[in-house]
Amino acid sequence: MKLLCGFTLLLTVALAYYVYIPLPRTISEPWKLMVLDATFRGVVKMGDIAHSLGLSHSVHVINSAIVGFESLVPITNQEIQTEDVLFDGVHVRVYYPQGEEEKLRRAVMFIHGGGWSLGAPKLGSYDSLCRQMSADLNAVVVTVDYRMAPDVHFPVQYEECVQAAKHLLKPEVLKQYSVDPERVAVCGDSAGGNLAAAVAQRIGTENSTSAKFKLQVLIYPVLQALDFNTASYQQNHNVPILYRRLMARFWLEYLGADPELAHSIMMNNHTAQDQNLLSQNRAKLDWTNLLPKEIRKHFKPVFPVTGSPNILSDVPGLLDSRASPLLAEDEVLRMAPRAYIMTGEHDVLRDDGMMYARRLELAGVSVTNDHYQDGFHGCVSFAFWPCYFSVGVNAVQNYIAWLDKHL
Repeated sequence: MKLLCGFTLLLTVALAYYVYIPLPRTISEPWKLMVLDATFRGVVKMGDIAHSLGLSHSVHVINSAIVGFESLVPITNQEIQTEDVLFDGVHVRVYYPQGEEEKLRRAVMFIHGGGWSLGAPKLGSYDSLCRQMSADLNAVVVTVDYRMAPDVHFPVQYEECVQAAKHLLKPEVLKQYSVDPERVAVCGDSAGGNLAAAVAQRIGTENSTSAKFKLQVLIYPVLQALDFNTASYQQNHNVPILYRRLMARFWLEYLGADPELAHSIMMNNHTAQDQNLLSQNRAKLDWTNLLPKEIRKHFKPVFPVTGSPNILSDVPGLLDSRASPLLAEDEVLRMAPRAYIMTGEHDVLRDDGMMYARRLELAGVSVTNDHYQDGFHGCVSFAFWPCYFSVGVNAVQNYIAWLDKHL
């Protein structure tokens, strides 16, 4: 009996040690987040072990776990109709309310996140989110099931989202789904926000599409890979669920680059002061200029004097505005639609979104930056059973309300 009690005590202490991590006091429901993060860290660790043993790619292991978890989430708003179709060869799911086919509706193209490599767009939280948008907005919602890394790399994900967008905006397709061509938005979270911003830029400058996006909704978007030491990266590098090292891994996987470069890019060795390739891009992500003092706080830029000169030439995607929409030229930004950008205080990507909001404003684009002081990365995915977070519920309600008002 004593042995059993001792073993139980040791197990409890070990579990508590694994689960507990220090978190900012203002973050939403910290103990719940610790448990969620511990689970995710365990899945990532299993993926890494399987990868090191040659059993499977780590991303496939992680995604299998995500799909398994998302399949437990019950289907909500079951009155919403769905159909799985191809838009110019790209798999999409279309959500639409019943009835009133003779009345023109609004439409939202939604692009899911997950570091361009994870996610189950037709299951669980993303399915619930799209159903809620369709029901609350009485709108047609198209979610893009683009192919993901490691099976494909940039620019495949981007090009598939562009293909789906162009198809949706065709007059005959808009007519088929009774969509008002003047009331179409593009929306995405995290890596999906990256793709949504890039697609909005492309469609804004595209002459082949008669219809354009009226709005873009970017939910804690990732928009650049040249500075992994912005104020928010420095402040939140160890805050779940998106750690700096994990974001670096996602970027390198997306761009088809050597994963061993992760440490180097986290140190900003690829953007050191001696890197001439960056001369015309530095101002576009100069957060000391683009962000207010209360956001920058006490943090200072981190750019080594000398770095690794081969990284930018070996990984050209790092300088490609299709991969990093924050690097787009002003004339491209001027053609972008009105924007809603959601950011969270406890997110490494906070400054990506805020810098993009400022650059859009400077280009003359109307922007709403909805900032959550208790927000963390991924919170919108945790607005549904069984992972309710109050900040996630509020964030979903607020951005849908913004769409309802402006779309």
